[in-house]
Amino acid sequence: MERYKILRELGDGSCGHVYKARDMRTYEIVAVKRLKRKFYFWEEYTNLREVMVLRKMNHSNIIKLKEVVRENNELFFIFEYMDCNLYQLIKEREKPFSEEEIRCFMRQVLQGLSHMHKKGFFHRDLKPENLLVTDDVLKIADFGLAREVSSMPPYTQYVSTRWYRAPEVLLRAPCYTPAVDMWAVGAILAELFTLTPIFPGESEIDQLYKIYGILGMPDSTAFTIGENNSQLLDVVAHEVVPPVKLSNIIANASLEAIDLITQLLHWDPSRRPDADQSLQHPFFQVDAWVPCPLSDPLELKLSSKRAKPNLELKLQDFGPDPDDCFLGLTLGVKPSVSNLVAHIGDHLIIIISCRCGPKCISGCQRGWCMVL
Repeated sequence: MERYKILRELGDGSCGHVYKARDMRTYEIVAVKRLKRKFYFWEEYTNLREVMVLRKMNHSNIIKLKEVVRENNELFFIFEYMDCNLYQLIKEREKPFSEEEIRCFMRQVLQGLSHMHKKGFFHRDLKPENLLVTDDVLKIADFGLAREVSSMPPYTQYVSTRWYRAPEVLLRAPCYTPAVDMWAVGAILAELFTLTPIFPGESEIDQLYKIYGILGMPDSTAFTIGENNSQLLDVVAHEVVPPVKLSNIIANASLEAIDLITQLLHWDPSRRPDADQSLQHPFFQVDAWVPCPLSDPLELKLSSKRAKPNLELKLQDFGPDPDDCFLGLTLGVKPSVSNLVAHIGDHLIIIISCRCGPKCISGCQRGWCMVL
């Protein structure tokens, strides 16, 4: 570890300490994670879940493991450095994020999850603390609880911080899927709007009650997904609670955002959209909207080699016969003309684009007419 100069401690978790450090060869700033347990054989390191997962990940929204160092029976992970995590940004925020900022963060989370799920892993511990941010770039980190989709149950009971834990995990389902990650995405998305967790349970039973208090009565599938169904029965037995309108508690969210949160926070894991489906949701399609062109498409057909036609509009040129109306090209007026209203005697003439109603004095049939 002589290559890395420790600058300061960034955090202390259950598995290890994280430090900000400098690579003395390249002068690059990196993050060093020193694991708390001892490793007496190199083979022990290769079986670590986090190493196994990160070795298979290569995506711009997943933290990059640069190197692993074993020294004096201690193991050090060298990661790319990120400025902060999403939890810190939320905590320090004085006013809500804009929807565009939220869309930027969540698009990156879903892109990283999509890559991970396609590689056959799900995270199981998504929360704002594990989403690292530098400027506008977000990366998913901390894969210590990640699982292969194909791995066999039983799974560990403690998965993810309680507030972001899916109902099937709380109910100790013998088998669960990447849908647990999608539930966490929904909870994080809601929190970015309100700057406070949507389900801040103080215990497992309270967590279920918080979910029930907002989502209302679960459908029948929720009562068959886990061993701990008695807890859910205890919750719903007290009173029947109708679902709360999410727009009432997330008042600053658009209808599209509310709809996506509603789909992600579904009791039934099979009904939650996956990462790719979520990215196709209208909430993320704002940038795909293409405005209508402001220029007249007929102008594009005019050859630059031909003389430009005189498009000055003179009301005295129009007579009562249909052939006298020659506005079929484009309504061209002098730039100085600020409107299309004129007076002829006691009549007010308005030039409009229409299909020529009965009041058209010119009998125009080419898309433009003068209305009294």
